[in-house]
Amino acid sequence: MNVEVKIKRIHADAMLPMQANPGDAGMDLYSIEATEIPAGESKLIKTGIQIELPKGTEAQIRPRSGLALKHSVTVLNSPGTIDEGYRGEIGVILINHGKETFKVEKSMRIAQMVIQFVPSIQLVEVNELTETIRGTSGFGASGTK
Repeated sequence: MNVEVKIKRIHADAMLPMQANPGDAGMDLYSIEATEIPAGESKLIKTGIQIELPKGTEAQIRPRSGLALKHSVTVLNSPGTIDEGYRGEIGVILINHGKETFKVEKSMRIAQMVIQFVPSIQLVEVNELTETIRGTSGFGASGTK
């Protein structure tokens, strides 16, 4: 299924998101700036692009596994959500969980964007919910082994 997403470059150095391989869920997002993120700190990294999502969709901004594994750098509010009505520049909040300053380079792949369908939800208030085997057991309910 093809979904058309309109995209606009708002910076001369902006790179269009792209899938590294056919069939990949995510499209890489690229930095338009060179900066540093000190250990334990976060920073908003600009991409120089704006998008227009079709009705009934959202874009999720997710970490890149290579940055997480090799540098302990990830997307702070993961996944970040871009709602269909947002028309501003896409920015990515990166956090450096590492012990050394991380250098963001211009044109570096900093995150990935996944487009998802969003169902129309109608909440129905009730006095009781259906009982299940799990019930109200929360965190750690399934154990560790």
